[in-house]
Amino acid sequence: MKANSVTCILVHGWAMNSAVWADCVSRLPDWINVVLVDLPGHGTMAGVKAYSLDDYVKTLYPLVHRPVLWVGWSLGGLAVLRLAELYPQHVAAALLIACNPCFVQKTDWLAAVEPSVFKLFADDLSKNQDKTIRRFLALQVSGLAEAKTTIKKLQNSIQARGSATPQALTSGLNILLESDLRPSLSLIECPLSWYLGGRDALVPAALASQLQQQYKQHDVILHPQASHAPFVSHPDDFIKQLISMAEAIRYN
Repeated sequence: MKANSVTCILVHGWAMNSAVWADCVSRLPDWINVVLVDLPGHGTMAGVKAYSLDDYVKTLYPLVHRPVLWVGWSLGGLAVLRLAELYPQHVAAALLIACNPCFVQKTDWLAAVEPSVFKLFADDLSKNQDKTIRRFLALQVSGLAEAKTTIKKLQNSIQARGSATPQALTSGLNILLESDLRPSLSLIECPLSWYLGGRDALVPAALASQLQQQYKQHDVILHPQASHAPFVSHPDDFIKQLISMAEAIRYN
C-alpha cells in the first residue's frame, strides 16, 4: 500500500455484485486502495443470508478498523448510510450513488417512487426471477441514449460472479420498501456526497433539491443525462467525484 493511500470500499446495489465496479476501478489512481465487497446473498456471498439493513451492516463494519471512504450504490447506499450512523469510527466520508434515504413515497416525502414499484418486483420474483431482473435492469437505464450498452455491462457484471439468491433478492426489495433513513441524516457527522441521475426512474431528480433544502446536504450532484447507474453510463464524471473525495481524505 502506497504512502498517503486512501482505502475505498465499494458496495453494490440490488441484484448486482462487486463486478459492477470493474471498469471504474481499473481507471483509479494507484494511491486509492480499493476494497470490493458483495452483499449477503450476492456474488461470492451467495451462501450468507441477511434479512435486514442491519444484517448488511454487520457484514460490512468488520472490514476495517479505522475511518475510510465508502461508496454505496442504491441499496448499497442505504447500507453505507446505516453504517455511518451506527459505526461512525469506520467512515471518513461516504459517496452515495442513486440512493434515496427513503426509496418509497410517503405523505411528507414525494421525492421517491410509489410502494407498488417494489411490491410488483417482489410479486414477479416468485414467478420468473430472470425476467424480473431483466426488467429491473431496463428500468435502471430508462431514458439513456446508450441504454443497450449499459444493460449489457450490468448483465456481464451479474454473470461474472453469479446471480443473487432468491432469498437475497426478496430481502433486498423489502429493505428498499421499508427503510427510512431520513432521521439518520441529522445524526451522521461524516461528509456525505450524493451523486444522482436526472433521468433515474427509481430515484427522482427532485431528490436533489429535497436533500439540499430539507436536510442541508451541501454536496449533491445531479447528472442531467444519467439514469440509475451513472458510474456505468457516465464513468468519467463519477471517477472525478470519487477522486476528489479521496483527495480530501488523503490530505486531511
